[in-house]
Amino acid sequence: MKLNTTKELRLMANTIRQDVIRMLLPAQSGHTAGPLGLADIFSILYFHEMKYDVNKPDWSERDRFVLSNGHVAPILYAAMARAGYFPIEETLTLRKLGSRFQGHPSRHWIPAIENSSGPLGEGLAIASGIALAGKMDKKSWRVYCVTSDGEHQEGSTWEAVMFAAKYKLDNLVVLCDRNFIQIDGNTEDIMPLGDMAAKYRSFGWNAVTINGHDYAALMKALDDAKKMKGRPTMIIAETTPGKGVSFAENKFEWHGRAPNKEEAEKMFAELGEERKRIEAEPG
Repeated sequence: MKLNTTKELRLMANTIRQDVIRMLLPAQSGHTAGPLGLADIFSILYFHEMKYDVNKPDWSERDRFVLSNGHVAPILYAAMARAGYFPIEETLTLRKLGSRFQGHPSRHWIPAIENSSGPLGEGLAIASGIALAGKMDKKSWRVYCVTSDGEHQEGSTWEAVMFAAKYKLDNLVVLCDRNFIQIDGNTEDIMPLGDMAAKYRSFGWNAVTINGHDYAALMKALDDAKKMKGRPTMIIAETTPGKGVSFAENKFEWHGRAPNKEEAEKMFAELGEERKRIEAEPG
């Protein structure tokens, strides 16, 4: 399903934000802030940018999507369900015993995803390997990877950064969820990351920093990445963790906790009001 207007994409982002809360409430476990903050990016990737066929998940010409920060799995499950990979109702079994929708995605249980994830700092290496394979096979499909800022504190990430630059993987686009939080606090207090764009450029990448909720900026950055030759692209998307829920925004305490019933009701109310505002805007 392709959505062509910003309004449609924003409504989809609102939908999958509410889906995330519906998953987390019965689970009473999981991550809230990151999934809510990434909803706009996942809406654009799954409903505007990427090429895939839900009826043929292993279609050889599909674009590949690699999720590195696997703890934001609920937003991946919500986007894939709304795209048609599986029933949205099944995702309500999140983190339940026997469910294929666990706290971190598993390719064993969901073959439609490209990688299992959980340990941080691995996704960029996986995505780089897939991109190199595509280059060697002279394929036109592209590789998209979502990673977190916190996992840039992992040395393995920077090994992959060097690898991708060496092999000129211009078919690789990485979006970093630059929300400045991790489970113990602000990233710049825990282990400062500084000017990430400058770091990536020094390694030979094309790198831009944008507002991760600005649809025009996101789509332009993705379009520019397609035109880049000889360099992988890093899009540092500055996002608001807990986006759309006033009492959760920018609170690191919401990084790894689920809402209770009262909190979930407030979340639905705020997102419901946002939806009404979007629907009232001109097409």
